[in-house]
Amino acid sequence: MSGRPDPRGQTLVEFALIAPLLVLFIGGIITFGMGVFFQQQVANAAREAARYAAIHSATSQCPTTSHLEPQWSKVAPDVDRTTYYDCDPPYLRWPEMTAHARTHVFGMNASGLHIAACWSGYWDDGVQGWDAPPANPLTGSPHVWHDCTIGGVDPHTEAETLSCPPPLTTASDDKASNLAASSENSSANQVTVYACYVWVPPFIGETFGGPVTMRAVVTEAMQHQK
Repeated sequence: MSGRPDPRGQTLVEFALIAPLLVLFIGGIITFGMGVFFQQQVANAAREAARYAAIHSATSQCPTTSHLEPQWSKVAPDVDRTTYYDCDPPYLRWPEMTAHARTHVFGMNASGLHIAACWSGYWDDGVQGWDAPPANPLTGSPHVWHDCTIGGVDPHTEAETLSCPPPLTTASDDKASNLAASSENSSANQVTVYACYVWVPPFIGETFGGPVTMRAVVTEAMQHQK
């Protein structure tokens, strides 16, 4: 009768020690890859939403609107003002822009993707307020640029502090309307879009890390529509 240990038992013990680490390692790689993929989807949605808002400016048939009314006389005096209306308004969280952004994501729950927007621009020394050109056309003196906010938070520098879903914006958040310049005039209004998605990583999320909020911010210049 041999006194040597059974190699099969030794192999089983070694496998039992290594298997959890191997599964955790492979699961971590898969989770990391999924996280990169979802973050890319959120960034792409923000780009699509910003592009949509930039194109659907005040002169489009169905504008995505700011809280501030366009000051037509500054850059688009030839526009029929009676045709302007809140087709895609902020108090409804921009349903048209949001729906467009959600059609450009896949592999994730599109209804969990949330969008918010705000408009930035120049002010002409507070005399006439927003929608000003970069400089006074008569004196050449520069106008002051005003960055917009979302829920009082600057999305350009503090996006990581914004909640998901984001708060409703107010008139104090917008610093310009959705007005864009015609080819004969000058304006520099911009729209900034914040996109976010709450994701629970598989394998480790529910046990260790919990949900992860993915965010992306994209800014586009407004584009005049004829």
